[in-house]
Amino acid sequence: MTVNTASAAVHIAPVVVKTLVRHKKERKARKKEGREAPQDDILFDEAFHIVKSFIELGTKNTVESLQAFTNTRIPSLYWVAISPVRVPLSSCNDAADCLIKWFGQNELKKVVGGERWWQVRGLDGIDAEWIAERDHIGDEEVLYEGKRISKEEQDIIRMEKLESVMFYVHGGGYFWGSINTHRHQIIRHAHKLKGRAFTVNYRKAPQYPWPCPVQDVLAAYFYLIRPPPEALHRPVDPQKIVFCGDSAGGGLCLSVLCILRDLGLPMPSGAALISPWVDLTHSFPSVMTNTQTDIIPEHGFLAKPSVLWPLDPAPKSPRVVPATTNPPPKPGEVDTLKPSLARAEVEERGLDVPQGHYAVETQEEMLEKYPSPDPAPAMVDSAKDLSTGETSRGKEGRSVDVKSPEEIIEDWEPKPAKVLMENPSQTPLELRSQIQMYATTEQLTHPLVSPISQSSLGNLPPLYILAGDGEVLRDEIIYLAHRAAYPSQYPVRDSVLEEVTRQRENVDKFTKPTQVHLQVFDGMCHVLTVFMFTDSARYAYRSIAEFIKHVTQSPPDVVEQKPFPEYNAIAIGDTPFIDMKKRPRKWARNKEKAQTLAPTLDQEHRKDNPESDELLEQNEAVISEEIPTRSPEMDSPRTQREGGRIIMLRERVDVRGIARIMEPQDAIEVLKIPADRIGQIREAPAMRWLRGQEEWDRKYRKQGLRVLEKRKHLIHQSERLIKHALDQGLVHESFPETMVGTPREKGTGRAVKRKTSIGEIQKDRRWGPLDLKDEKPPGSAIAARRDTPEALALLRKTIYHTAPVTHQTVPRMKASDAFRATMDPHDNPNAPPRQSVAEEQVDRSQIAALNGLRIWEKILGYLARKSSSKASDGVKSTMAFMQNHNHAKEE
Repeated sequence: MTVNTASAAVHIAPVVVKTLVRHKKERKARKKEGREAPQDDILFDEAFHIVKSFIELGTKNTVESLQAFTNTRIPSLYWVAISPVRVPLSSCNDAADCLIKWFGQNELKKVVGGERWWQVRGLDGIDAEWIAERDHIGDEEVLYEGKRISKEEQDIIRMEKLESVMFYVHGGGYFWGSINTHRHQIIRHAHKLKGRAFTVNYRKAPQYPWPCPVQDVLAAYFYLIRPPPEALHRPVDPQKIVFCGDSAGGGLCLSVLCILRDLGLPMPSGAALISPWVDLTHSFPSVMTNTQTDIIPEHGFLAKPSVLWPLDPAPKSPRVVPATTNPPPKPGEVDTLKPSLARAEVEERGLDVPQGHYAVETQEEMLEKYPSPDPAPAMVDSAKDLSTGETSRGKEGRSVDVKSPEEIIEDWEPKPAKVLMENPSQTPLELRSQIQMYATTEQLTHPLVSPISQSSLGNLPPLYILAGDGEVLRDEIIYLAHRAAYPSQYPVRDSVLEEVTRQRENVDKFTKPTQVHLQVFDGMCHVLTVFMFTDSARYAYRSIAEFIKHVTQSPPDVVEQKPFPEYNAIAIGDTPFIDMKKRPRKWARNKEKAQTLAPTLDQEHRKDNPESDELLEQNEAVISEEIPTRSPEMDSPRTQREGGRIIMLRERVDVRGIARIMEPQDAIEVLKIPADRIGQIREAPAMRWLRGQEEWDRKYRKQGLRVLEKRKHLIHQSERLIKHALDQGLVHESFPETMVGTPREKGTGRAVKRKTSIGEIQKDRRWGPLDLKDEKPPGSAIAARRDTPEALALLRKTIYHTAPVTHQTVPRMKASDAFRATMDPHDNPNAPPRQSVAEEQVDRSQIAALNGLRIWEKILGYLARKSSSKASDGVKSTMAFMQNHNHAKEE
C-alpha cells in the first residue's frame, strides 16, 4: 500500500472515531486531577491524533511513496498571490563556493566525502515560491522593461512594495514535506505579517543527504540578496529578511546563519525557529519522556524497504553489536572522520601499544583509561617522525615501511559509533547501521548537521525560538536557546574542538551573546503552528509577525537594545497580540489590568516611550501578584540584560495563549546536563530505534530480499545505459578511450560517427554522476548510485539532455533505448526524464482538487470553523466525504 488519499482515509477514519469515543472520558480525568491540556479541546484532540496517525502511516510505506505524496503540487487559494520561480544554477554555484571555503579541502575530503557529489542535481536549479496576500499587493497592471509579462511575474514586482520578507524553510525530518505541505502555514504568516514570504523546496535526504539541503537554503538566500540578471525582484536588503523554519527547517536556518557569520557574509535581521531539530544524536531526555504527547513516531522515521532505503533492507548481521574495540571512539561518541597521524600509525601498522589496548573493556574502564577524545597520541611514544620515511618496529619485531602522512590516512575508515550505556559496567554497543536518513552516523555530531554542537552560537542575529512542552525535542530547544544567549556558560564538549580547527577558533572569536526570546507552550506538540485554530498557534503566528516587523522596520539601534516587541507586553491576563474582546468571561478579570499596563504596539510609540523599562517592572509585579504560590527563590525577571542590552526573554505560554515567566535557569534540569554528554548517542533512544527497526526487518523480510534483486537488475540497466551512450559518441574523462583520437567500433575498427541529440552542455552545471572519481559520498546519495530508478533518471538526464561542462559531447539516444522509453508511460525519449521526488514536485494538477493534502486542509478548515459542541457532527461529515470520494474513485 502506498501513501495516497485512499490509504490515508482508511488509516485515519478509525482514529477519528476512537478519539471521539475516549475524548470525554480523558478530559474528565484531567479535570478531576486539576490538569489542563490542549486535548481538552475536541478540535485539537482530533487534529493531533490525525497528524500523528498520518506520520505513523508514512513509516509503513516506502520513503519514495511518502515523498511523492507530500510533494504533490496543489492549487493555491484565489486570494493569495503565489509566484513560482527557480533559483538558478549560478546561485547554487555561489553557495557551493561558500561551503567549500567553510569546510576547507581536508574536511571536504574526510568528512563530507568530496566537493562534487553534493553539487550534482537533476533540475536546473531549485524550485521556490514568492507568496503574499493579494489585498496587500494590489492588482494594477505592471510592465517589465516595457513588455507585458504573466500574472505571476507581475505579482513578484507588485510584492516589492512590501517591506518585510520572511524566508521560510519547511520541515519534514529532512526527507519529506515540501512547499505544498507548508503553503497554508506560510500564507497565514504572510497574512499576519502583511509582508511577502519566500520559500524554497530544497533537496531531501536520503537521495540528497547533508550537505545538499544546506547548499540549497544558502543558494536561495543568495538569490534574494544577490539576484541573477534573469530574476524579476530587486536585491533584498538582508536587514529586511528574517529566516523562519520549523523542525528540520529550523535546524537548516541555524546552520546557514552560522555559515554566514563565520564567513563574514551579510546576515538577516533575525530568525524565528519553530521546534528546531538541532541534535540528531537524540542526547536529551525529552526524546524518551515525551513520546506519548508528541506526533513523532515512537521508533523514529522508519520506512518499508525499497531500492532507496534502508541501505541494508535484509541485513545478514545485527545492526547493533557489542563493541569489538576500545576507544576511539569513546562510549557515546561517533568516531572522528579525520584521524591524527599518530592514531593512524597505531591502527594501520600495529606499533607497540600499552598492554591490553586491543582487549575490549567495560564502559567505565574505557572512560577512565582514555580520558582524551583522541587517546592514540599518548600511546605512540616510540613512533618516529612520520614524514621522514623511516621504519618502525611492529608488534612482532618486523620492519614496516613508513608511508607519507597522506598515504597513512588516505584509506582510513572511522570505527562504528559506540553507544553510551546506562550501566557503566557493561561493554558498550556499536552501531553498524545508519540511523538517520539525513547524514551518516559518523556525521551526526558535525556542527552543520547538529547545530547544538556548534562551538559558539554567539554573534548571531536575534532569535525567536518556540517549543511545545509536550514535544520530544523540547529539551534540546531549551538548551539551544540558553547556549546562544550565554556562550560561555554552556560550552561545547571537548571532542568538537579537538576535531575542527574552525570550531576552536570560533570559541574565542564569537563571544557576544545572541539575543534570544524563548517561549515554551504548555502541552503543545512538535511544530505547534500546524494546529492553526488553537489559541497557542494564534498567539505564535501573531508573535512571529510582530517580531519580524519589529526587527526589519525598526532603527538598528533600537533592535540592538530591544530586539523583541514583547519587551513592552503584559504577560499575565493577555498580551497586545490577543484581542481581549474575543476572550471567554473567566479571563475578563485581567482585562482591566491588561488595558492599564500594556502599551500600544505602534512602532513610533515604542520608540518614543521612555517609560517602557518602568512599565516592564510593573508587568513583572503583576506576574508575581498573579502567581502567589511561587516560592521567593523562583521569582526572577523574565528579561536578562547586559549593559542595557536585552539578552534573553524566557517565558511559558499556556493553552489560552497567555504568557508567564519561565522558572529560573537553575531550576531547569536539562540545563544541568554536563557539556560532554551533549551530542552523544545514548542507550535508551538507540535501543528504541533498534527495536522498531528489527520489527520492520521481520515484517518486511521478503520485501527486503526482493529489493536486493531489483537493485541488481537496475545496476545492469545503468551499465547498459552508459555502454550505449559511449557507442553513440559520449566523450568523457572517466572513459579514457574516448579522449584519444577518433572512437572506433569494436571488432570492425571503423570510425564512430558522433551523433548529437537535442540536449546541451550547460555552462553553469559543474558536475554530473560520471564526475565522482576519488569521491566518497554517503551510501544513499543519488549522485553515486546506479541501483534506483531515480538514479538512472538522473544519469540519463545528465548524459542526454543537460550535461555538465565535464562532458565533451551530448550523444543521441540509441534506437533501442528510445523504443523502451516510448513504451514506458512514465518516460519520454524526447524529453528529460522526471527527476527524484526528493527534488522535483509531482505534477498531478488534474486530480489536485481530490489530493490528500486538500482533504487534510478541508478537515482542519472544517474543525477550525466549528465549535466544540458541533465537532462530532463535523467529524462524521468529514468521514462521509472521504468514504464517498473513495466510492466514486472506485467506480
